[in-house]
Amino acid sequence: VVHRPHRDARLMVPRTLELTPADTAVVDRVGAALTAAVGTGRLGVAFSGGVDSSVLLALAVHALGAQRVVGVLGVSPSLAEDERRAAHEVARVIGAPVVEVRTAEGDDPDYRRNGPDRCYFCKKELFATIDRALAQAHGLTAVAYGENADDARRPDRPGSRAATEHAVLRPLAEAGVDKAGVRRLARAFGLPSADKPAAPCLASRIPHHEEVTPEKLRQVEQAESALRRLGLGDVRVRHHGEIARLEVPTADIAAVSGDGLREAVLAAVRAAGFRFVAVDLAGIQSGAFTLPLVTRHGLTG
Repeated sequence: VVHRPHRDARLMVPRTLELTPADTAVVDRVGAALTAAVGTGRLGVAFSGGVDSSVLLALAVHALGAQRVVGVLGVSPSLAEDERRAAHEVARVIGAPVVEVRTAEGDDPDYRRNGPDRCYFCKKELFATIDRALAQAHGLTAVAYGENADDARRPDRPGSRAATEHAVLRPLAEAGVDKAGVRRLARAFGLPSADKPAAPCLASRIPHHEEVTPEKLRQVEQAESALRRLGLGDVRVRHHGEIARLEVPTADIAAVSGDGLREAVLAAVRAAGFRFVAVDLAGIQSGAFTLPLVTRHGLTG
């Protein structure tokens, strides 16, 4: 499925906010690197709608023009439908065409067994699918993804190994753009994902070494979607069998457990098939399942 841009995104130059000299240099540096890598061909951007890949897509379109860039959105049970729709809206604002590809990481027993290296097998499937199904058809001479400089320093990013194996570019990380820099650029480009909370794939809600199944993913997606409709913009539902462990920002914990919202939260999560609902007093915890394992066993990307 190809979604065409609504306008010539080459004209979308940051104007709403002034860039610092350092950020202006980043825009120029990333643009020059992409131009050199692509040559006369086209660039594929592994695109999820998150702020990192959105900024990369915007920078690519700014440097190369919309006709020489295509966003690639991997679709599988681990991608929530809300995230899929939001990704297309971001691409529409950027003016970039998007191609959806079906990925089959769920067919890989190494992915389903859900070790701390699960993301490696997911990214491996995505990049292999791009190589196999899209590169020639869309004239792609290079593929890039949105790893930033902070990600590159973290030990719980095994997907970066798959990127290396498939010669996928990581221009944000190589330009030294950290998460704060990514968000500044997103605001400068007026992207709707500029302040979007991190949204890891649904499989990240399942504890490592517990099998990833379509049913578990559906439960998590249904529960999180219902909670967002209640006004909880940043929420993760961790799957512990019959127990759903809710992570929300610490500022929202009192509201979630208070009389005004508690019954609606219970009903929403139980409707997804969970029997018990717990609220984690530690709040949102990025890498809570993976970091202890990679720290203990030295499993880096």
